[in-house]
Amino acid sequence: MNKLPERLKDFRVYLAGRNALLGIADVTLPSFDMMTETVKAAGILGEYESPTMGHMQSMKLPLNFRVLTEEQVYFLRPEAHRIDLRGEIQVYDAATGQYKGVAVRLVAQGPATKVDLGKFEKSAGTGGSVELEIYYLKLEIDRKTRVEFDRFNYVFAVDGVDYMKSTRNALGL
Repeated sequence: MNKLPERLKDFRVYLAGRNALLGIADVTLPSFDMMTETVKAAGILGEYESPTMGHMQSMKLPLNFRVLTEEQVYFLRPEAHRIDLRGEIQVYDAATGQYKGVAVRLVAQGPATKVDLGKFEKSAGTGGSVELEIYYLKLEIDRKTRVEFDRFNYVFAVDGVDYMKSTRNALGL
């Protein structure tokens, strides 16, 4: 109750579970945009947007590089790439006056939809970025799975509740 998350102390990005992508400057985490449909009918005052449970619009994971690396070229391969982001959040506990580290991990998999190699400028970073389309995503905080989304296996679980279980059963999956 008195724990104040302050900052992401540090993070590393791993490609395919092995190579550390040390040239990453920052990563913009994806947003969950639910697919919706407008509902209007007798007995409803006006209309509203109704989310289709578990169905998400396209999800992107942009990786921004400081300088041109071999890994940026690797992402041009026409296949799904697995990214493992691992970090630690600094948390201040006001009750004890102590700091604590909380592990955070995001695993995402999907193909690159955009590879920007950056630019050449004297005595400067080249920049560049890679954008992945997310087919699979898992978010862990403090070593607990908080979200798991698997587009092709009908999985959408939040805090241990699998919201697509009845859909998989109904479809015979």
